Amino acid sequence: MKTDPKGVLTGSHYLDGDFACGEGAMAAGCRFVAGYPITPSTEVVERIANRFPLVGGTFIQMEDELASMAAVVGASWTGTKSMTVTSGPGFSLMMENIGLAAMMETPCVVVDVQRAGPSTGLPTMVGQGDVMQARWGSHGDYELIAMSPQSPQESFDLMIDAFNLSEEYRVPVIILMDECVGHMTEKVVIPPADEIEVTPRRLTEVAPDDFLPYQINGQLVPEFARAGDGYRFHTTGLTHDERGYPGMSVEAQDANVSRLVDKIRVNAGDIVRFDEADTEGADVVVVTYGITARVSRAAIDIARGEGVDVGSVRLVVVWPFPEQRIRELAASVKGFVVPEINLGQLVLEVERCVAGQAVVRSVPHSGGAVHDPQTIAAAIVEVAR
Repeated sequence: MKTDPKGVLTGSHYLDGDFACGEGAMAAGCRFVAGYPITPSTEVVERIANRFPLVGGTFIQMEDELASMAAVVGASWTGTKSMTVTSGPGFSLMMENIGLAAMMETPCVVVDVQRAGPSTGLPTMVGQGDVMQARWGSHGDYELIAMSPQSPQESFDLMIDAFNLSEEYRVPVIILMDECVGHMTEKVVIPPADEIEVTPRRLTEVAPDDFLPYQINGQLVPEFARAGDGYRFHTTGLTHDERGYPGMSVEAQDANVSRLVDKIRVNAGDIVRFDEADTEGADVVVVTYGITARVSRAAIDIARGEGVDVGSVRLVVVWPFPEQRIRELAASVKGFVVPEINLGQLVLEVERCVAGQAVVRSVPHSGGAVHDPQTIAAAIVEVAR
């Protein structure tokens, strides 16, 4: 369906990534945001708080990040597209309720504008250290989706994709922005509302007396009933049966959690997105995401100037990871170079998928700045030779 034009500020704008993110959320149909101020994400909710009265949305500044995530879960169960925004320590505080959202199968979006950590770290400076936390931060087995924009334009575009995916799979979707993209100002083109496709909440057509909130009828994703629409149902963070009531058995656990995982893994081929360039015949492939993808372009040009055939894979969707494509490339290249603004996180996934077929070289950076392209270029040349 087409989006509500009230939330679409059609035209060409000069926006930073945080503001573009806020505009993307509104264009996607988000009408509830709860959050707590934290650098460098605060501008996202500043934009939303300023614009929400014009589009019929509700923004609440909560007492902390735990409450913010809890409010988002509750709001989503009214049928409202909902999200929160945070960074670093706040993202850590949200993890228990992100796990709750995963278990209850609550559609929502969490924007994490990454900064250098751990702890308070460098609040105003860039990092990419939340990649593994996004995937594994809450306890237990579950799957979610995480996306990483490289520009303000993509910060707008991916917000629409994030809300659509959250609705399709009833899962939290994480936007792993970073401080550089969040504070980078560039041209952002917002299309007319009739060109923006949004996924509506898949509401059940079963009569209230016959409705079971977690009945799947052979599907991996159950239908939804909004609180207040006359349906009496129960949902909980406990392992539950089709009725939503606690199911304290090995069988219920296996059925419940296996489906939470399978609804993403089975559909990974439809979810995974990456931009691939010049990999045919390449000796080295650079695997990047976020701001590091942009820095790596200069490094690739330097390495090509020294006679190295270099290709690239930029992850648009970080989780689920593009395992199949990395395995295919591993059979034909000498090696991979993985620059990250952390001391080596996603490189572990590359190593796992390559499984010894090629060299994998991490190019770490502890944060506070982007890489010197010469450092990445030197790693590319070394792997090639």
